[in-house]
Amino acid sequence: MAAEDTEAVAAVEGAGAVESADGIDGIDGIGGTDWADGAEAAVGTFTVRRYPVAPGYRVNVRSGPGTQYQIVRVLQYDAQVPINCQKPGETITGPYGTSNIWDNIANGQFISDAYVNTGSDGYVAVRCA
Repeated sequence: MAAEDTEAVAAVEGAGAVESADGIDGIDGIGGTDWADGAEAAVGTFTVRRYPVAPGYRVNVRSGPGTQYQIVRVLQYDAQVPINCQKPGETITGPYGTSNIWDNIANGQFISDAYVNTGSDGYVAVRCA
């Protein structure tokens, strides 16, 4: 694989969720079937599951798994969030029960699982490192 193809693959992989390889044919070595060594398989459809936050609540997003952590933003009403990983923290009571599970929804951003409708009282994602 040529050096420019390797850089292009790294750029696409580093972009995060990629819906498909379509629309990137304009970059040399990307798109179609002209990639060598099966590199085309590195880009494919990726779906992120989003969970609804309790209706009628604007939930504080914190920098860690507890109310002692700084508020980094506030979710809007009827928000839906991805859960990247989960970790134990402060126990919170909310509309979906009492839980010590905190959901990581973005880098350095956590919300209490007691405010997220996951359909489970336990973990639904991997534990955060």
